[in-house]
Amino acid sequence: MSVSRKLTVKSLTRVEGEGALRVKVVDGRVEIAEFNIYEPPRFFERLLRGRAIHEVPDIVARICGICPVAYQLTACQALEKAIGIAVTPEIRLLRRLLYCGEWIQSHALHVHLLHAPDFLGYESGFTMAADHPRLLERGLRLKEIGGRIIEVIGGRTVHPVNVTVGGFYKAPSAAAIRGLVGDLEWGLAAAIELVGEVSQFDFPAFERACELVSLVHEFEYPMNEGRVASSAGLDIPVEAFAEHFEERQVPHSTALHSVRLPAATPYLTGPVARLSLCRETLPEQARRALDASWGDRSLDNPFASIVARGVEIAAAFEEAIAIARSATADLARPRVEFQPRAGAGSHATEAPRGLLYHRYRLGDDGLVAEATIIPPTSQNQAQIERDLVAMLPGVLSLDDAAATLACERLIRSYDPCISCATHFLRFSRT
Repeated sequence: MSVSRKLTVKSLTRVEGEGALRVKVVDGRVEIAEFNIYEPPRFFERLLRGRAIHEVPDIVARICGICPVAYQLTACQALEKAIGIAVTPEIRLLRRLLYCGEWIQSHALHVHLLHAPDFLGYESGFTMAADHPRLLERGLRLKEIGGRIIEVIGGRTVHPVNVTVGGFYKAPSAAAIRGLVGDLEWGLAAAIELVGEVSQFDFPAFERACELVSLVHEFEYPMNEGRVASSAGLDIPVEAFAEHFEERQVPHSTALHSVRLPAATPYLTGPVARLSLCRETLPEQARRALDASWGDRSLDNPFASIVARGVEIAAAFEEAIAIARSATADLARPRVEFQPRAGAGSHATEAPRGLLYHRYRLGDDGLVAEATIIPPTSQNQAQIERDLVAMLPGVLSLDDAAATLACERLIRSYDPCISCATHFLRFSRT
């Protein structure tokens, strides 16, 4: 007689959005390991059809309240390719500073409030506060500084209003940008301290190899631009993305799963992928912090993503300091003018959670005729489920509560943004 065991979490906690866990094991063999996303789809790709170019950045920002900048800047750069314009070096630099703010804000939130409780034995960041007040206070201040960068450049912290195709509606003053330096210097020191602390956490014994995918750049740690590369040797321009990756629908998720072609295999994007593929382009102090705290150990253990996020907080602060210090004069021309026309363009940037891909086709009227948006969490879902299958044999000796908690901890290590992923759904007449 076969023995069946089920592990279920109806609503995962400490993740952004609504998701569940479903596991079924029969005679010690994992039959089902599903990261079940049931949040209703929001159809952003369809909502964009027929819209004017200047409307797109404000619409796509609503895909996520945590990483709106990623959606805005990816859309802007894809649309700029479609209409054939290029921004100035000064605009490019401001965009990088804006993206630094989002990395800091998002990573600080996840590390301190969502992920650290798993290592320290608390059910939430707030119950952790009584015993670790300094940790929580540091996390909140880091997050606040990231938000302040977004506010200065983007006009407000959530869903910035100053971002547009061609640049910005209004240039922030050089004085306002330089005024960030003091907090940024504190933030860099705090982030380096953070890397040392999280590197000492007790990580569950689970290592696995998978294909890592991220942007790579010749001389910068990837953020706003680059080529798409992988640990398996892929190296392509963003324009070739659709030839090597494909979104597919699965029955248990309202979000599409992206896979690597031609074998339809899972892959991983995000801070671990970036750090593994682009370590040599880390800013100097962030690289030294990684070397001192982590050495040459691999990041094949997904729970170690908290270390990668700490390093990227330090990298973002280091970049932001350099940019803010260089702001010596107000930007006279914050926006490159353009005329809408027919065309197509694709672009990818590195959102905090991983590679974000946009493609737009504009009709003869200059309006959006087609939009494709592939968020990081859509790309990571298949790998999350593969990791669940690989990890489960090692935790089945535990009781149901402990085994379920181990699975929850694994999913949280990816910092999934479920609301980002549920932007589309295909319907069939069956």
